[in-house]
Amino acid sequence: MSESDTEALLDAIERIDERLHDEQDYLTELDSRIGDADHGNNLARGISAVSEKRDDLAEMALDEAVKTVGTTLVSEVGGAAGPLYGGSIMSASQELDGGLDAESALAFAEAYREKLTERGGARPGDKTMVDAVTPAVHTFQRAIEEDDLPPVDALAKAVDAARRGVAYTVPLRASKGRASYLGLRAVGHRDPGATSTLFVLEELLATAEAHAGEASATDASADDAVAHGDSADVDGANPGDEHGETDDAGDA
Repeated sequence: MSESDTEALLDAIERIDERLHDEQDYLTELDSRIGDADHGNNLARGISAVSEKRDDLAEMALDEAVKTVGTTLVSEVGGAAGPLYGGSIMSASQELDGGLDAESALAFAEAYREKLTERGGARPGDKTMVDAVTPAVHTFQRAIEEDDLPPVDALAKAVDAARRGVAYTVPLRASKGRASYLGLRAVGHRDPGATSTLFVLEELLATAEAHAGEASATDASADDAVAHGDSADVDGANPGDEHGETDDAGDA
């Protein structure tokens, strides 16, 4: 795994860990309305276990490291979230065996969506995390393949699509999971799995933006050095509303 891939992965894990712990009570509150009231606690426990493996992950190839994240979540996260999150990550990790770039990121996203849908049996409109993942992946694909956007810009559009997908779950009647037993009582509440998916995507975007900014700063420093005739230094340049609580259904 390249040094930049390593730094990005570890940074993403740290950001996601902090975010899921910050949102732990909120996610549990959401889950108390239509589920087992354990989604936030389960995810917080799982991401803590991942963070504890930080030193080991830093020494692995990217695909192996991401697969280890998945296996850890499967073993540590209770309920349906462990197999859905972790199992899908494990399956998609093989798409990263050549490193991280726009093509492999898209392949990972598509494989993750396919495995998530297959494993959970859910489709868009069932009031699950699929309602956030599907529009995000489709938007990311269009932004990369059709609009030819830089990966960070494509990811920003994907996060916006996921945000609309979360809002889309509010008026839905659940068709999968414990929420499906509530019938109309599940209407009016956002899905906790879709919400936690959005939080993870937001932190992945923050990571991508931070590392893209570091790369831009390095390039700018190198260009400035060349402009001032300091070419000897160029090769050594170093990189220097809270939950969107609206019940309006978006276009997922």
